Amino acid sequence: MKKRILYIAALLLAASVSAGQAACYADYKAKKDNPLQLHYGVIQVPNGVCNGRRDAASIIAPRLANQGWTLLNVLSVFDDQGLAGRKASAGRYFLRF
Repeated sequence: MKKRILYIAALLLAASVSAGQAACYADYKAKKDNPLQLHYGVIQVPNGVCNGRRDAASIIAPRLANQGWTLLNVLSVFDDQGLAGRKASAGRYFLRF
């Protein structure tokens, strides 16, 4: 019985920790040269970088570079609450990378 209670308590604790961690996103501007192309996008980043644009940039730049884009700047870092309002602006670059 004691093992069962401990097991249930561990499951509840694990569920509450994962539910409390909101996803983290950043919006950014990027470019390609020859011919010049610009885009605004939204990208998911690890929760550990959700508190700073500089940390987010270090994650975003290599992802974009793999597709030939150069990161110009990270505008902001936000959680799920800011996601819906940016979807229309990002268009095809919404969660693409």
